[in-house]
Amino acid sequence: MKMTFRWYGSQSDSITLSQIKQIPGMSGLMGVLDYKAAGQVWEDKEIEAYMAEVHAAGLECEVIESVNVHEDIKLGLPARDEYIANYCQSIRNLAKHGVKVIVYNFMPVFDWLRTDLARPIPEDGSNSLYFDEAQLGDMGPLEIVRSTIENSNGFTLPGWEPARLAELENTLEQYKSVSSEDLLANYKYFLDGIIPTCEETGVVMAVHPDDPAWPIFGLPRVAHSQADFDKILALHDSPSNALCLCTGSLGSDPANDIPAIIRHFGEMGRIGCLHVRNVKHLGYHKFREAAHLSSTGDLDMYAILKAVHDTCPNTYIRPDHGRMIWDETGRPGYGLYDRALGAAYLNGLWEAIGKGEQA
Repeated sequence: MKMTFRWYGSQSDSITLSQIKQIPGMSGLMGVLDYKAAGQVWEDKEIEAYMAEVHAAGLECEVIESVNVHEDIKLGLPARDEYIANYCQSIRNLAKHGVKVIVYNFMPVFDWLRTDLARPIPEDGSNSLYFDEAQLGDMGPLEIVRSTIENSNGFTLPGWEPARLAELENTLEQYKSVSSEDLLANYKYFLDGIIPTCEETGVVMAVHPDDPAWPIFGLPRVAHSQADFDKILALHDSPSNALCLCTGSLGSDPANDIPAIIRHFGEMGRIGCLHVRNVKHLGYHKFREAAHLSSTGDLDMYAILKAVHDTCPNTYIRPDHGRMIWDETGRPGYGLYDRALGAAYLNGLWEAIGKGEQA
């Protein structure tokens, strides 16, 4: 296992590389160039500059997140071929600088959705991301977008970049004629277009689950269960077509058995990396993100890491979203302190699992 941390770059992240380096057991980053719009090529020189900064801090960056898929690809529009060609060039450029895994998603419009970015947790006074479908009420997508941006503490949030949301009304209208079957067909076209480049360069594509793990606003969503992922892997059967198994996203639905899903795909060799976090179920389509400690939520972190240890022990892991604790302010879900605590907890579990098997 390689423990990693998400970092947005020195121009966009309030957390420094020196702080990340001080977290015990931290090997490197799951990096991102968050200013890149969907469809743009990640240019060689900007990747080189990002990597040079990371390496100078004594960290590595073998996983890149959020090489966003343009909506024209998901919608199956004529411009998709141009954007797929751009995506292939980004894959080549990233591979040149040592990237082995690219995390992406195929969610229409919204990468993730919450109804509160700083919900107080009564038990300890911290706050975390929260979702309650009932709170959506009569609120439509545009209202959710405004609320999310207004409460992001001035930071951009992954999947909520202004360039992507500027055409929101038009994009939502286009999706009214797109079924889940249509989306899967467009997904296959995308994979058929990029996987040969991945195989050529040794890069693994790791798709992130829908978040939360059910349809939102009537949009088609095709990646929130074991059965869904079996279909996605079958769209283009290649080791380069793999998963970013996010325990919190899948875990938002209590019907998903996360350790069993990890074992299923780990034994197939199709897990490219994992995002590991805990969630607390509060009712139907209602949950909050919890501390990583198993007892603070409803996911068994020991069972999750044991499944990883047994089936895909050499994968990349990062502590996913954290609470805001100790009066920290920053990008919601991406503070330093609670994610550092999460990394330490996960590393402790990993050590105990390994030594337990040696006893």
